Amino acid sequence: MTELSDLYNDRIMAFAAAIPPSRHLDTPDAKASAHSKLCGSTIAVELKLEGDRVVDYAHTVKACLLGQAAASIVATQIIGSTEREIRKAAEEMRAMLKENGPAPTGKWADLGVLEPVREVKGRHASTLLAFEAVLRAFEGLNASRTAEATAAQA
Repeated sequence: MTELSDLYNDRIMAFAAAIPPSRHLDTPDAKASAHSKLCGSTIAVELKLEGDRVVDYAHTVKACLLGQAAASIVATQIIGSTEREIRKAAEEMRAMLKENGPAPTGKWADLGVLEPVREVKGRHASTLLAFEAVLRAFEGLNASRTAEATAAQA
């Protein structure tokens, strides 16, 4: 069983403390938010893209320590990432928490610090919230691109 000292260890607290400040982008290409009904955490994100790569990122985070730590890691790793790379990291994170999978690797390896959350199911949603918001932003962007392409063909 996970102890509180495992869940709120020094590394998790350090990531939460290092979270980039809230801000907004002047002209985001995509934005979305995600909310956890269980704990009340909310994360709103804005993305700026060049081609398929994220070149700027902003967020507003009102979350618990675990949500803040995850959002901090996402914020520091997302620049330069493609939607595909972000989806892969999100899938690995979800699998780590919900399916006893390995921690994400490569540039997203810091997410492994959140592995103790695996045993506390009630904290999964807040820990995945940053990814949920980012993926919603991509889904909204993709939907608007599809609508624009359809309108252009009409």
